[in-house]
Amino acid sequence: MHSNIYKWLVRVMGVILFIVIITVGCNKKKQPVVFDTPTTGYINISVDESFKPVIDEQIKVFESSFAGAKINVHYKPEAECLKDLINDSATKMVIVTRGLNAKEQHYFEDSMNYIPRYDKIATDAIAIVVNANSTDTIFTLKRLQDQLSGKLGDAQQIVFDGLSATSTVRFALDSILKGKIFDTNIVRAVKNSKDVLNYVASDVNAIGLVGISWIGNPEDTAQVNMLKKIKIAYVQCDICGDSPYVKPNQLSILTKRYPLVRGLFYILKENYSGLGAGFVDFMQFERGQLIFKRAYLGSKMGFGVRDVKINEKLVK
Repeated sequence: MHSNIYKWLVRVMGVILFIVIITVGCNKKKQPVVFDTPTTGYINISVDESFKPVIDEQIKVFESSFAGAKINVHYKPEAECLKDLINDSATKMVIVTRGLNAKEQHYFEDSMNYIPRYDKIATDAIAIVVNANSTDTIFTLKRLQDQLSGKLGDAQQIVFDGLSATSTVRFALDSILKGKIFDTNIVRAVKNSKDVLNYVASDVNAIGLVGISWIGNPEDTAQVNMLKKIKIAYVQCDICGDSPYVKPNQLSILTKRYPLVRGLFYILKENYSGLGAGFVDFMQFERGQLIFKRAYLGSKMGFGVRDVKINEKLVK
């Protein structure tokens, strides 16, 4: 009797042990294999080409601070970056000019059981650039709208970093044309932002639209040299009581006195604390924000504006 009970218990324990081993094994298979940490490892990211100068600098400083980290960046039109986020499992993060919409959030929640993290990290401006020999340096949004839709003739061409899929084109359609369409006789498409600057530098009748990080940094030698060939135009400020026309700079960007502004967002496809999260934290906090500030984007750190009374006469 006791012998039979003992044999029965041995069998039951064996079955339980087998179930535990199988369960543990299955659970281990479901756990993602993590090869990176916030400061080490290798990841792929896709970035809107409009922000190449400033993101190159962010990556350079981040990698120099963390020797074990390698961020492989691919610069593309914004729409291609968002396709990578959805279709390419190797792409852990994108940096673009918007966050996720409701449809995209629903897709990720259904397919991956979580919604990628996203947030705004800086504020960008689209600069209007003209040839250095041009005297046409004053713009209004109404003029841009009329010119893009062909109402002002075809004497001047407006140059974009591509006719489709770029964030600059999307901004022009949404925020300037407001649902109207381009006149294809007016709009000229080139490969990227650098080509926009080169095109305007070579044609006195050309008008270019580029992200401010390509042309707004007076500490960048290449940009200073380019400013000998082109000029940044003024745009009408509808909320200004003093200066009716302004150029894009940090004050006019952050206060929206300059009207052609847009956000810069990260979208992070990690549900663990990996290298993507580490790079996001770097960009969001002091060192990364100082890099955005130095590139003349609107930083989240901001700055204060105070009235100062000077009692002494300034010596000339």
